[in-house]
Amino acid sequence: MSKEIDLSSIKTTSIHVRKSKVTLKEMAQLHKPGNSLKSFLDSLPSVLKAEDFKAVVEAVVSARKNNKPVVWMMGAHVIKCGLSPVVIDLMEEKVISAVCMNGAGAIHDLELACFGHTSEDVAENLVNGTFGMARETAEILNGALQSGAQKGLGYGDAIGKRLSENDVKNKDISIFAAGYRLGIPVTVFVGIGTEITHQHPSSDGKVIGELSMRDFRILSKILCGLGSGGVVINLGSAVILPEVFLKALTVARNLGYKAEGFTAVNFDMIQHYRPDENVVSRPTLAGGKGYKITGHHEIMIPLLAAAVKEALT
Repeated sequence: MSKEIDLSSIKTTSIHVRKSKVTLKEMAQLHKPGNSLKSFLDSLPSVLKAEDFKAVVEAVVSARKNNKPVVWMMGAHVIKCGLSPVVIDLMEEKVISAVCMNGAGAIHDLELACFGHTSEDVAENLVNGTFGMARETAEILNGALQSGAQKGLGYGDAIGKRLSENDVKNKDISIFAAGYRLGIPVTVFVGIGTEITHQHPSSDGKVIGELSMRDFRILSKILCGLGSGGVVINLGSAVILPEVFLKALTVARNLGYKAEGFTAVNFDMIQHYRPDENVVSRPTLAGGKGYKITGHHEIMIPLLAAAVKEALT
């Protein structure tokens, strides 16, 4: 027969002196139908990501009240989820002070503004070689960049100017047009060959590089004021924007600006290496706080926007 340990000599402690991580004050409160959104948010348990979400909302509200930058970096999926009106509203409310996108974000924004639809069936069109070959999209976007280069504009301003100053049916849905109208920088960062507009004869690599580089310098200037209360939020960009942010932040610090002590947040459906390291973890080593919140954009971004607006009223 196998022998068992004798537990009769075990030394116990009292739960009254033991430190506990969860108490009654962390419990969720029941939400009553008809109550405000603030009441709902207050009812969330003060633990884990619910507590992090509240902290992010508080950081954004504080930045807004203290005139510190709130830099909104977003992948193209945010636009494809139908969230442009939410982003534009936050720009108009002076919550967002700068927007950063990849090249796909610019394409989806422009197509929605000009034609009212976007996002083709890649698999189907790839078979017959028509993927990305929409003539009008390339002509308008590449033409805007050519014109912007002549005027010394950045990538985002060139698109914003084109959409704002021409007869565009749905310009009210364009983040670029809103940025141009409100004087809020909307910057774009592209890799050559990554966008469908690069497939067209109207595409000029020199112009693309020049205008995107100009946007990099614009972002670097914005990040100079990020310290001591600013906020940077990455929403759905797994590679390009986290890499750009890290380099632009380095430029600001290299030039002597105290770009530290800010809040860095990554919202995404799946957490990835670069947003974790290049947005949340490494940049806040010199001070500040980092948060990672996982969830679908079409739920989490409207919730974040509504919570911020509620807190500002």
